[in-house]
Amino acid sequence: MAAGDLKARVSVGEERDEIDALATAFNRMTAQLDTQRRDLVEAQEEAEDRSQFIETVLAGVSAGVVGLDNNGRISAANRSAVQLLGEENLVGRRLIDVAPEFAELLNRASPMGETPALRVDLMRDGGSLNLSVRMSPEADGGLVLTFDDMTKLISAQRQEAWKDVARRIAHEIKNPLTPIQLSAERLRRKYADEIKSDPDTFLKCTDTILRQVADIGRMVDEFSSFARMPTPRMAFADMSDIARQTVFGQRLAFSDLRIEVEGVDKPIGLVSDERLISQALLNLIKNAAESVQARRARDGEPKDGFVLLRLRDLDFGVQFEVIDNGLGFPEKDRHRLIEPYVTTRVKGSGLGLAIVARIIEDHGG
Repeated sequence: MAAGDLKARVSVGEERDEIDALATAFNRMTAQLDTQRRDLVEAQEEAEDRSQFIETVLAGVSAGVVGLDNNGRISAANRSAVQLLGEENLVGRRLIDVAPEFAELLNRASPMGETPALRVDLMRDGGSLNLSVRMSPEADGGLVLTFDDMTKLISAQRQEAWKDVARRIAHEIKNPLTPIQLSAERLRRKYADEIKSDPDTFLKCTDTILRQVADIGRMVDEFSSFARMPTPRMAFADMSDIARQTVFGQRLAFSDLRIEVEGVDKPIGLVSDERLISQALLNLIKNAAESVQARRARDGEPKDGFVLLRLRDLDFGVQFEVIDNGLGFPEKDRHRLIEPYVTTRVKGSGLGLAIVARIIEDHGG
């Protein structure tokens, strides 16, 4: 028994005296010990199996799962939590030290049950992640946090909502534009020679009407383009030729800037929609050129402005780079610039980069 053999038994005599009673009690005790040890071993094995199963499940789910003790320190974290929080070796550290954005959530009173989904925005590398977080209490006073990355879903919801807005705006605005334009042109043709008192003002007013109508028309076209992006018609096309043509057109539009193209000395074939790729490059180069002009206006200096379109023929496809010496993108919420109606420019509609992003997504880029 002392050596751990709980199968040991002693013989019981026929006399049924005190020694036999002691032997019977001894055998009963060893049998109970043997049964209890076997039950404990089985329970331990079952607990280990269950723990391994839970770890396997948590490792495979896309949601981040973090266990906190009653001091707010991380007692467990799955792989997704490590990726979403952007930190290694989470166990033993305080969650608010790893992600201060959770502080407001953790400072609330301990929940009695699972909380509804709450939103927490994590700032990481100049961008942000939109997390949907739920908290559940533990028996020992700790918490279990589960959180999903909802960034793409929220962005997609915004896209769909703005598409509906764009369709309505385009429909409501486009109808009166043509009569306004035709009326202004007719006034100018009919009365330009007849007005003698102040002809310059008359011409300036009609020019303003025509120019503003044209600007609104371009904006409506952008609304329509964003709301009803055409399905790509894929065919084999030469990206070098598309890039050269796009740059040539923008050199005429921005004659005061240096607009160059690199990596187009040989054909680069790609199955794509030639018209949509051209539209995407046009938007990017136009944005870059306007950024250079904005920097000139801000600094008040005639600095040399340049825009460079560079193509790279890679094994997995084609990479386009647009480089300029303009104002650049803001550090905060940079990823949101491809969402509809998000712009940093005074006159920007916020649709150019959204259209570019849609085109690139439709091409699997």
